[in-house]
Amino acid sequence: MSTNHETLLSRSIRDVLLVDHHVHGALKNDVSQGEFETLITESDREIPAWMSQFDSQVGFAIRRWCAPVLDLPEYATAREYMQKRLTLGTVEVNRRLLSGSGIGHFLVETGYRGDEILNPEEMGRSAGRLASEVVRLEAVAESLAASGGNAKDFPDQYVQALARSTEHAVGVKSIIAYRWGFDFEPARPANDEVVKAAGQWLEGVAAGGPLKVEDPVLLRFFLWAGVDRGLPIQLHTGYGDPDLRLDRCDPLLLTPWIKLIEPSAVDIMLLHCYPYHRQAGYLAQVFPHVYFDVGLGVNYAGVQSEQIIAESLELTPFSKLLFSSDAWGPVELHYLGATLWRKGMTKVLQRWVEAGDWSENDAVRVVNMVASENATRVYHLNRRHG
Repeated sequence: MSTNHETLLSRSIRDVLLVDHHVHGALKNDVSQGEFETLITESDREIPAWMSQFDSQVGFAIRRWCAPVLDLPEYATAREYMQKRLTLGTVEVNRRLLSGSGIGHFLVETGYRGDEILNPEEMGRSAGRLASEVVRLEAVAESLAASGGNAKDFPDQYVQALARSTEHAVGVKSIIAYRWGFDFEPARPANDEVVKAAGQWLEGVAAGGPLKVEDPVLLRFFLWAGVDRGLPIQLHTGYGDPDLRLDRCDPLLLTPWIKLIEPSAVDIMLLHCYPYHRQAGYLAQVFPHVYFDVGLGVNYAGVQSEQIIAESLELTPFSKLLFSSDAWGPVELHYLGATLWRKGMTKVLQRWVEAGDWSENDAVRVVNMVASENATRVYHLNRRHG
């Protein structure tokens, strides 16, 4: 079987509609080249004058794969690309790249800088596809504090606010990896612990301090409230900006908590996972309620994403792996998440089929599982959008 002609497998990967089970909105407004470059890196530091973020795997991938969608030649220069982007305008660029991604359903989390990006409804409208909401646990608490919550009633108020916020949501998400790390005390905190921690936090907010929640007792409380809510819980894992300690984001550190919540049958979705995707694959193999993806790592690794995709298929049962772009902001990241996943899956699985290690029919089955079927089952999407 040759990769120089279309096969059943390559057609299936090309045509399958993806469920992007963890994604954020695309930018609402036009940005300059300088602003754009700050958004195609996880660094929050100023870019030195002597370098460009276009000189990276993700920058090269944008010029190779996104440029033709904007009616530019492949490998157009960064300057040419940005000029064309501004000429077309963000609304049109979003429409082209979202609709061209082949993503059929976006599960959108808006807890980070939500005023700068499209909300779920706007994402669905721009792409001409379905979109659903995932609610960030910490954002619910921060909204409560902003509206003047009190410490004594905080635990009950939070539970009630979470129920209201997630009435139409398909899942919840925690960023405890950013705010503390995974080396937290796994047990459910006692009510008096939560009240005391909430009092200290709310006092600080009232005195003009930040809304950002960093207290480990409160972060654990949010997680356990998420368990009680019963929706799938997404957890940022691994790669991210310098606000986190990457060494404390190894998902193996979650093992005690994963074991504690196993009787609840609530599904845990480990997001991104690079460079800990092999550890995540192990957890997905040994615990029935653990799933993972390699989103974000695929976008930023560019041509090297093929290797990450292959490694994600090592230990995990194929019913436990999901597609995600984890794109935020520049719509190029949404498009690349899908495009690079399709390219990587084609190369990896075609190689295994040609070697006689897999049948082509089995490869197609795995593609459909990872592309959409696993997410549809875990998030009950047929029930909500049937």
